[in-house]
Amino acid sequence: MRQDQYEKLQALAEKLTDAFIAEADPDSWPGAGLGPAAMDQQTRGDRYWCKKNAAATLSVIVRTTSLIGIIQQRSAAGAPDGVQQQPQDDEETGLDAEVKAAEKEAAKLLAKMQASMKKVHGK
Repeated sequence: MRQDQYEKLQALAEKLTDAFIAEADPDSWPGAGLGPAAMDQQTRGDRYWCKKNAAATLSVIVRTTSLIGIIQQRSAAGAPDGVQQQPQDDEETGLDAEVKAAEKEAAKLLAKMQASMKKVHGK
């Protein structure tokens, strides 16, 4: 993995953590301060969606930080697929494939969340 890719992963993990902190704040969820019995069905559904969204963001954080940890371990061990200071050839290494898979999974999660959001809000 190239150094610039590794740095992008680290920056992404920080952005995702900021997003998770905002999404996981129950005071920002619909129906904040109300008991479940006081909420209508729409509010309960929107609140549930907010919880699922925060959980999905946390899942992406866990996968990203796990990937960063793997890279750090391999780099510290001197493995050839750790962080590279100089660009490699165009052939994909195992880590590059993992990064692509993680990006693909994140795109799928985002598309799924957007589809759910459209369903909930009827747009």
